[in-house]
Amino acid sequence: MDRVSFGIKTSQAGLTYDQILRTWREAEAVPEFEHAWLWDHLVPLRGEVTGAALEAWTLLAGLAAQTSRLRLGVIVTSNRIRPPAVLAKMAATVDIIAGGRLVFGIGAGGSALNDPAYREMVHREYDAFGIDVVTPVEALTALSETCDLVRKLWAEDKPFDFDGQCYRLRGAICEPKPVQRPGPPIMIGAGGERSALRVVARHADIWASPTFTAADFRRKSAVLDDHCAAIGRDPAEITRSVQVFFTPQEPAQGSSPRFPGPAGARELLAELIDAGARHLVLAPVGAPSMQWVADEIIRPVQTLHP
Repeated sequence: MDRVSFGIKTSQAGLTYDQILRTWREAEAVPEFEHAWLWDHLVPLRGEVTGAALEAWTLLAGLAAQTSRLRLGVIVTSNRIRPPAVLAKMAATVDIIAGGRLVFGIGAGGSALNDPAYREMVHREYDAFGIDVVTPVEALTALSETCDLVRKLWAEDKPFDFDGQCYRLRGAICEPKPVQRPGPPIMIGAGGERSALRVVARHADIWASPTFTAADFRRKSAVLDDHCAAIGRDPAEITRSVQVFFTPQEPAQGSSPRFPGPAGARELLAELIDAGARHLVLAPVGAPSMQWVADEIIRPVQTLHP
């Protein structure tokens, strides 16, 4: 896809269903928004663990029933939380509710990396729900098998067996099938340049890049191109996606804000598009409205990159 598209992401931490639904309905009414996304964590990653965090896929089904135009999905589903065959069934159901608008976003999920802060965050979530924390190699192996399994479940009309390193199924079947055939596009969120991007090269229709600068995005995108070349896949088959976080206020002069204001967001979006991003997901922190986001962020960028 060479055309640039824009979407909105509403991470559920601290938000109610009514707040999220209102945002999605606003986005549905603004033509500049073509897709909408949720976040997949079972507890807030920061602050009090007792804070609200609605489950992504049940929420997505509800939002699919309340919208009619936006493509939708989760950036990205943790492969550690739900068994792959169950997840394939859930995704097929959501695609049916949505009338064929689902994008199947998935990633390896949290694993036992050496970073203490990251490890604490993963255990905070997974220990609370009895989910095993595995090595990065195990997590990526499981992710690759899940992509194979999900596609097979969406395609096969008769029960089949599957014997993998991580999953073993007997008489696996998914009925009814998704509306989209052979299935919804698969978006994979991954950034590891040695192994994770190999999984993206093999399986993804869309790559969700976990980068915050155009330079990092450009470097990882080039690595993904190399992995595609190594397996004989055309890199142009994979749409490049990236999220941009921003606030509605410009930062005070001399400050070092966590997220840019509108001017910085517009500049970053333009740089990312120049670097090859074509699927832009906006994550505003406290924006007045979706119309404001379209007027202040999307339209000025579209003027430069129609």
